[in-house]
Amino acid sequence: MNNNDIFKKLRVALQLRDDQIEDILKLVDFRMSKGEIGNFFRNADHPKYVECGDQVLRNFLNGLVIHLRGTKENPKNAMEVIKQNQAEIKVKPNLKPKSTSDKTTQPQKENQSTPKKKFNPKKNTPKVVVVEKVKFKNGKK
Repeated sequence: MNNNDIFKKLRVALQLRDDQIEDILKLVDFRMSKGEIGNFFRNADHPKYVECGDQVLRNFLNGLVIHLRGTKENPKNAMEVIKQNQAEIKVKPNLKPKSTSDKTTQPQKENQSTPKKKFNPKKNTPKVVVVEKVKFKNGKK
């Protein structure tokens, strides 16, 4: 079992999303983007798969302790934090809206004899020259 497997199992067991993992890593001043974190959870044969190093897993575990238990000054109950994560998942099960548009249900217009012209910004804007033509002599006359 490698670090990626441990990271995946903790993510599933604690029901963490990528943005929550990013916030946990920020607790210990370790910054990673969601894309970098997502690469750890890919299949090993995927081209963008990245091996999770010891430093990443160590910082995640240290941040997880702070996330679940809190600090000495502000202690937390770990089960309450986990239940809060579960409640957030139930509220937001899928952030991407499903496309419900069906071509057969849309009303057809009867008078479509004149086609409308589409606005093409490439044709309607003048071409701007960014760099002037420069003649290099390279020391020759």
